[in-house]
Amino acid sequence: MNVSGQPVPAVTFYTAIPGCRPPMRADPSVLGTLPARGFQYCEALRAASSFGWYVFPPIDFTLQWDGSQVIWTYRGAKAWYPLASAQFPGYQAVFDRVAPSRLRGFSPPFLTSVTEPGIVQVWSGLMIESAEDWSVLVRPPANLPRNLAFDLYEGIVETDRWFGPLFTNIRLIKTDVPIHFSTEIPLIQVQPLHRSAYAEEVSNTFGLVANPTEFTDEAWARYERTIVKPNLDPQRPVAAYATSVRRRRRSGCPMSAAGDAR
Repeated sequence: MNVSGQPVPAVTFYTAIPGCRPPMRADPSVLGTLPARGFQYCEALRAASSFGWYVFPPIDFTLQWDGSQVIWTYRGAKAWYPLASAQFPGYQAVFDRVAPSRLRGFSPPFLTSVTEPGIVQVWSGLMIESAEDWSVLVRPPANLPRNLAFDLYEGIVETDRWFGPLFTNIRLIKTDVPIHFSTEIPLIQVQPLHRSAYAEEVSNTFGLVANPTEFTDEAWARYERTIVKPNLDPQRPVAAYATSVRRRRRSGCPMSAAGDAR
């Protein structure tokens, strides 16, 4: 809470390029692309899909890579241009007009072709910051079918300590074909991540039961409750796990889940 008693958002986006599309809460249906049965019954799929926010390209643009050099064009351009480092069209003047005088000339590039072959850094047109001890995971949109012409790297940024452009790195895969990026399709998904969740001590320490003969009676009893009994019940409700999770979220109270994990 802040001094006025209002909740402090874990993540705040700053629109740096005027008119670029704002972030959007990630969608449990993945913009309508999930199969209807998965959307209705698979809570694990819905939860992963809706975690965080979609971030879109600030303009329609196209890349093409011949295995050595990247060229690019954008909506409204009259030609293709070799890519080294490129500003968003017309943005340098906008940035210099609004930024403090000492920062003029330092607008972030929109596209940068880095040293490694086929790697392009893309700026979303947004800046980002987060609350204390919160970071962001920048990743491909969860469960959205991938474009086979490129891949996205994932990264965790400590945005409570680092304020700057929200960008991603793209690895171009196909050569000699135009690869189009649209403002209608999310480029990345940004997910809030508390720093404690990825601390070294968490990842370096985990439990392991190495053999089913070592399962405890409680482990077998839990398996029986969640898997066996529901499947022996001819009247069992469909998607009991999904129903129990959604009810728990609405009530804010802990409760046990039974049935399949769909």
